[in-house]
Amino acid sequence: MKLSEQGLKDRAAWEKAGFNLPKYDREKVKDATRENPFWIHFGAGNIFRAYQANVVQNLLNEGVLDRGLVVAEGFDYEIIEKMNRPHDDYGIAVTLKADGTIDKTVVGSVVESHVLDSENEKEYDRLKEIFEKDSLQMASFTITEKGYSLVTGKGETIPDVTADFAAGPEKPKSYIGKVASLLYTRFRAGEKPIAMVSMDNCSHNGDKLYAAINAFAEKWVENGLAEAGFKAYVNDKAKVSFPWSMIDKITPRPDASVEKILKEDGVEELEPVITSKKTYVAPFVNAEECEYLVIEDAFPNGKPALEKGGLIFTQRETVDKVEKMKVCTCLNPLHTCLAVFGCVLGYQKISEELKDEELVKLIKTVGYQEGLPVVVNPGILDPREFIDTVINVRFPNPFMPDTPQRIATDTSQKLAIRFGETIKAYQASSELDVKNLKLIPLLFAGWLRYLMGVNDAGEAFDLSPDPLLETVRPYVADLKLGGVADEAALKPILENAKIFGVNLYDVGMADTVVGYLNEMIAGCGAVRATLKKYV
Repeated sequence: MKLSEQGLKDRAAWEKAGFNLPKYDREKVKDATRENPFWIHFGAGNIFRAYQANVVQNLLNEGVLDRGLVVAEGFDYEIIEKMNRPHDDYGIAVTLKADGTIDKTVVGSVVESHVLDSENEKEYDRLKEIFEKDSLQMASFTITEKGYSLVTGKGETIPDVTADFAAGPEKPKSYIGKVASLLYTRFRAGEKPIAMVSMDNCSHNGDKLYAAINAFAEKWVENGLAEAGFKAYVNDKAKVSFPWSMIDKITPRPDASVEKILKEDGVEELEPVITSKKTYVAPFVNAEECEYLVIEDAFPNGKPALEKGGLIFTQRETVDKVEKMKVCTCLNPLHTCLAVFGCVLGYQKISEELKDEELVKLIKTVGYQEGLPVVVNPGILDPREFIDTVINVRFPNPFMPDTPQRIATDTSQKLAIRFGETIKAYQASSELDVKNLKLIPLLFAGWLRYLMGVNDAGEAFDLSPDPLLETVRPYVADLKLGGVADEAALKPILENAKIFGVNLYDVGMADTVVGYLNEMIAGCGAVRATLKKYV
């Protein structure tokens, strides 16, 4: 059983092995999509393959849609070259349920894939052609929060961005430069409407995408490299929208235990590929059953009936409430607590951490006691029920191979939103006092302890990728087990509002954080002792 057009002709073998197969005429869908594409997605990663592609598959099966997805990858071309194309753009989505059962689905809704490479004339011309089509309703993105940034961790403009500002839209090198160039193509084709939809897991994601695209429009117009109307087009909501969205589906990297199940079913050539950019990709994705995608209903060229696939379309204000509920309180902060302390305590699975009495108390206190008082109920999802599901069903799912190491990636980019917004809400409240926040500063101290790269047993471990590691690690370089923290050395981190969302000195939290940190570096086992003492 091979995952390819040819291999799937033996439907009986796949169905006998328990796989759900596409129920539509894929060739007809391919032709219709090529002629009139409606949705192009940037970012061919696991979340897209497990969620958006699966939603479209279901709607194709039901006859709600008659066209599929186009995907473009702009960061790591090898995903397309080594995974999409050898498998004819098919993928396997494995849903890992908390009751121990799994669903296996061959997803064929992606019918066209491209590398976002302006140097590749054939690929880029096709992308331009797609952006010129009247039928294109949306371009969506899962490129991670840092994908929208035009500056380095040190605040300097990325060299490729600087070069693109000067060279114009013809052959940009930067990711957003290439997207802006494609949007310029759509502008020149008649100022055709489109929704540019960030589906990344970050606050006000549509604004981040808008700011990046608009920066290119401004620079190119200012430098005489684009027609003057392009900037107005990007800023005309009746033509180009940048909706906010909130996405939630835990999608760990493809796991060996899932690969083993699929191999036993008879599926061949499942070996994962680690690309030269260190992307870990396989022909299958594994994910939890629970999923939410809430999108601001702002689609100037109309939209397909994706609500029939479970997506929720609503007002911007409601998206904002849902996003703040999840990102600032009910899930993401709890994930970060488990990531930071999980790495330091030597855990390899998030689900295993849910058997740890102190860590469960930690996330319950951060969620229910410290976070929930400042959450505004969005109406479409109940915050307390959301946390209940996270703590009692989603995180403890033993069949989900998610790791604290994966969640710890880019922590410096997450703290400001996941915890800083709660601190600000306490500051703004007449009824709440920042001094009552005890475990959020404990997490901050835990992150500084994590940056030492030494676990609670005194053994070195590898830190997860983070754009600010080189910037912040020198400030903790002198921390030693059995030593005492030099607050003066730590001050540049503690007062960095970009990291924590607030200056910890201004909110009276810096001394608390340093105090916790000193307890955590007292020696081997000090992190566990500190958790026992305070949670």
